[in-house]
Amino acid sequence: MSSLPSPIQVYLQELHTRFLSLRDGEVATYIPELGKANPDWFGICVVTCDGQVYEVGDTRQEFTIQSISKPLTYGIALQDSGKETVLSKIWMEPSGDAFNSISLDPVGRPVNPMINAGAIATTGLVEGKTTKQKVARILDTFSRYAGRPLLIDHSVAASESETGHRNRAIAYMLRNFEIFADDPLPSLEAYFQQCSILVNCLDLAFMGATLANDGVHPVTKQRAVGGNYVESILSVMASCGMYDAAGEWLYNVGMPAKSGVGGGIVAVLPGQLAVAVFSPLLDARGNSARGIAVCRELSANYNLHLFNTSNPGMSVIRHRTCARRISSNRSRPSEEAKVLSQHGDRIQIVEVQGSITFGPAERVIRELYSLSDETFAFILDFNRVQQLDHVSSRVLLETFEQLALKGVWIHITNSRHLPVLARVARKRYGTKLLPFLRWEHDSDKALEFCENRLIESLGERRSSSHAVKLAKCELVEGFSAEELAHLETLLTPRKFDKDCVVFEAGEAASELLIILQGKASICLNLPSGLSYRVTTCTPGMTFGEMALLDGSPRSATVRADTDIVALALSVERFEELSRTGTSVYAKLLTNIARHLASRLRKRNAEVIDSHL
Repeated sequence: MSSLPSPIQVYLQELHTRFLSLRDGEVATYIPELGKANPDWFGICVVTCDGQVYEVGDTRQEFTIQSISKPLTYGIALQDSGKETVLSKIWMEPSGDAFNSISLDPVGRPVNPMINAGAIATTGLVEGKTTKQKVARILDTFSRYAGRPLLIDHSVAASESETGHRNRAIAYMLRNFEIFADDPLPSLEAYFQQCSILVNCLDLAFMGATLANDGVHPVTKQRAVGGNYVESILSVMASCGMYDAAGEWLYNVGMPAKSGVGGGIVAVLPGQLAVAVFSPLLDARGNSARGIAVCRELSANYNLHLFNTSNPGMSVIRHRTCARRISSNRSRPSEEAKVLSQHGDRIQIVEVQGSITFGPAERVIRELYSLSDETFAFILDFNRVQQLDHVSSRVLLETFEQLALKGVWIHITNSRHLPVLARVARKRYGTKLLPFLRWEHDSDKALEFCENRLIESLGERRSSSHAVKLAKCELVEGFSAEELAHLETLLTPRKFDKDCVVFEAGEAASELLIILQGKASICLNLPSGLSYRVTTCTPGMTFGEMALLDGSPRSATVRADTDIVALALSVERFEELSRTGTSVYAKLLTNIARHLASRLRKRNAEVIDSHL
């Protein structure tokens, strides 16, 4: 993994530092054991649907789950008793009242499962006749949500029971309305113990991520609740989870959530992630003051509101490869090709796709960071990205900036159709050029640039201004001194000025050329009017040989990228060699065939790689 801190982790640290000084609220004391909590405890944790964890502060400090247990137990009741039975005894309308209010509908049902009356009735619908049986069922399920065995704080449970007179009154009132068919006390005691289960902030985040992941724990892959019940759980969390602040929460934060008087809050963004905050200082409504502040900031900063988030419906990373498996359209001498074969995996090419919001952007960031310690350059291809929002653009650019400042080349390619990325970059950098961060429309040119920089860094690059002798050219590999001397008598020196057309597509073939100095690009003229670079030839390379072999017109146009010094073998001289039957002709054909085969194999490998 990378030694660089993720920008997401950096932002969580900034939030923690900013809100640590927030002293609003009081520690809950109506349950005596809760009053012992340290008001300075403060942890923030984010867990994604595939198990990535970002955490800061007191995320491993244990506290009792309290009312955050209610939606989880509601899911157990739905599984154990069925939705029809549950709805006949507990309705699902927000009350607008405090958590301990006695809110019943006209037929005597608690109005929702998040107030105490509804939660006590919910525990009564959990499988088991005794307190012990119900608690065992609840504890096992909660442990599946957390991904580790959980325990009960029996001192808190005893304190809850000793001071729970109002809850006893509620339980007997529910018995009066036949919500309980028999003695409610075993269920009430199970409820006290349910609220006293010990968790930490990381546990809460995994519990939320399990709900976000359709009821399956992101790491253990254990199912905690049936996927067909998850939407019911999240629905009551969205409408009732924050009690008399539920409407304000949904409006401002926009994620189904649940709070507890122990100081925890968990918020769920379905299909993407969960946020958990722990801070025992409670506001007047019984919610963690710091937790509310952090969740509002996170939602606003990363656009996490449920109704502003689109599900990409596909993996955000369409394909990832490297310069060892796919190379640019620049032909290279054997020593440079060998370097890329050995070190090409240090140039990573990442093709991104879909509609990119914060969740998908986080996946891209994580992929880059996981590779960054060994990577020389990243090429990010945005050609298949349909949409990119302001938040994901900012988060991605923050990541690119950190990698670039570390000395990793970053190339952003094919992003012209995503103007928001350029606008965010201009706002962030102005006209300042950030070293190592480059924008390039053509992915192939970006790859060539990165190849050149990598080869240069290893001291192996041959400059196009560097002149080579005929003996070092690919066409004469394996020639003896006598064969080379004979070939030289047949070659004609040629020079071409920069930007001139060396060959024009469609014209008759008259010669092949061996470059001794300079470089030339071979391009196809497309029906759209655009030009596609097939390859670029540098000193030691040969071009024009195909038309010479089959006598067909030139299939591509060749332009001089620089001034060129070359040697030409004309059609007449080539045919003269063929008639003599010398070893020079045989070796020329062998070398031409070998290099053409090498290019074909390269293309085949790249096609296969693009479909992996």
